[in-house]
Amino acid sequence: MVFPDEASHRLEGNYAAMVVCWLLGNGCLFSWNSMLTIEDYYGYLFPHYHPSRVLTLVYQPFALGTLAVLTYHEAKINTRRRNLLGYILFFLSSLAVLVLDLATSGKGGIGTFIGICVVSGAFGVADAHVQGGMVGDLSYMRPEFIQSFVAGLAASGAITSALRLITKAAFENSQDGLRKGAILFFAISAVFELLCVLLHAYVFPKLPIVKYYRSKAASEGSKTVAADLAAGGIRTLPQNAEVDSKLQERLSNKELLLQNIDYALDMFLIYVLTLSIFPGFLSEDTGEHSLGTWYALVLIAMYNVGDLIGRYIPLVKSLQLESRKALTTVILLRFLLIPAFYFTAKYGDQGWMIMLTSFLGLSNGYLTVCVLTSAPKGYRGPEQNALGNLLVLFLLGGIFAGVTLDWLWLIGKGW
Repeated sequence: MVFPDEASHRLEGNYAAMVVCWLLGNGCLFSWNSMLTIEDYYGYLFPHYHPSRVLTLVYQPFALGTLAVLTYHEAKINTRRRNLLGYILFFLSSLAVLVLDLATSGKGGIGTFIGICVVSGAFGVADAHVQGGMVGDLSYMRPEFIQSFVAGLAASGAITSALRLITKAAFENSQDGLRKGAILFFAISAVFELLCVLLHAYVFPKLPIVKYYRSKAASEGSKTVAADLAAGGIRTLPQNAEVDSKLQERLSNKELLLQNIDYALDMFLIYVLTLSIFPGFLSEDTGEHSLGTWYALVLIAMYNVGDLIGRYIPLVKSLQLESRKALTTVILLRFLLIPAFYFTAKYGDQGWMIMLTSFLGLSNGYLTVCVLTSAPKGYRGPEQNALGNLLVLFLLGGIFAGVTLDWLWLIGKGW
């Protein structure tokens, strides 16, 4: 087989691939964001269990532990099977939330709460499969693909927030309105996750530009793309993939981590700050305001919109931050948001809190894209795949540390 000619294949299907990446990014967090966004419903069902905090705290150990194992064995794992398993698990778990609510007729209690927690853990396992697998897979392709995927992650939050505001307004005056909105949410979520399964299985691997980059990665020694190449109609490696064995050697995960420890810590610090504030603090600790029960929903929506906008800013090359030292400096300065949120919650009005929350999301999205698109440059396909998995591992580590630290806001409030 002749290796695909770069000039004729490199851009063919580029925009279609970006759209599919955006949809797959949506699918990676749509179910989980649906669970977070209906926190007012779970707060009503389980008023004594702090569901916005507990569900996140249950989710993260499963996500982090699973991703740690998958990252360690990344070079030997069938990426296609890994990603498809993740999206199928998202679909089944979304369906399980729906069935659990219908089976219990929307009643609370410890048994139902434990069931919801089990589903939250399943979402964590699915996230570890998909987010690490997709970021690793896209790291050896075009930077725009990673940007589209992580923009899709943020878009899932913005879309679920918008849907929640609409369903709350639609059902606010009806009997059992909170529950109706929640049921609608997870019905939409299950359908969307099924769409992602089909997109990843039958559409994405057949795009010419995706086949080109996967063929290139295979020629550089990647063993994880064989099933995806087969799904795209490429049964054998290109002839000039039979290269010197030295070229097939890749840096170990330890060597990659040591060379990129600043990027890894950047990802950790971005998310340890964000998750120490969002969603727990914004849901429970911002006081009473004129917006009433809408207040927490508006704050979460503003965070998600800011996060989404921030992930598109680096598309303007002049606005993309690529200096490693500058990235680390900005990420450290971002910790000034902690005292800013504390004093705003205590003394400020809702306008200042909405502005701060928007900036939290904007900076989170912007810095995430800057790190994920800058770090893989200069490496070969297998190394870029491994580095993408490592960065997502540190991202989830930051989220886990953040949701744990989030409980510190409850000191002095009966805990």
